[in-house]
Amino acid sequence: MSTVSPYEISTDPDRVDLDLVHHWLSTGAFWALGRSRETIGRAAAASINFGAYDGEGRQVGYARVVSDLATFGWLCDVYVEEAHRGRGLGTQLAEAVRDHLAPYRLKRLLLSTVDAHEVYARVGFEPFPYPERLMYIPGAGG
Repeated sequence: MSTVSPYEISTDPDRVDLDLVHHWLSTGAFWALGRSRETIGRAAAASINFGAYDGEGRQVGYARVVSDLATFGWLCDVYVEEAHRGRGLGTQLAEAVRDHLAPYRLKRLLLSTVDAHEVYARVGFEPFPYPERLMYIPGAGG
């Protein structure tokens, strides 16, 4: 038995409502609270954007990938509108990202999550085998 998702995932940048994405992220995503509209726009412009749309074409989810499309990618800013959570849309977004990037044969696709490990594990993400190798510069931009 196969189920058909009521959602469409698109990478068409013209379909993404960045004002809506800004609202979601800056007010409802703990990692991006207070993020400016300008920052959201710059981030989107330098990323591959994935919009999730319901059967009426209304945007109900978002994700973006920062990548060189040769060796590395970073999945981030995954957000599903509250009314659509628990329906598999987060998994569908992650699958769309994985499938979109597959032809590029990236060496590594990373993400960071506090509470959605099982969502990402369903599409093949695993805990990083050597977390002691990862480093970062907090607040590197100022």
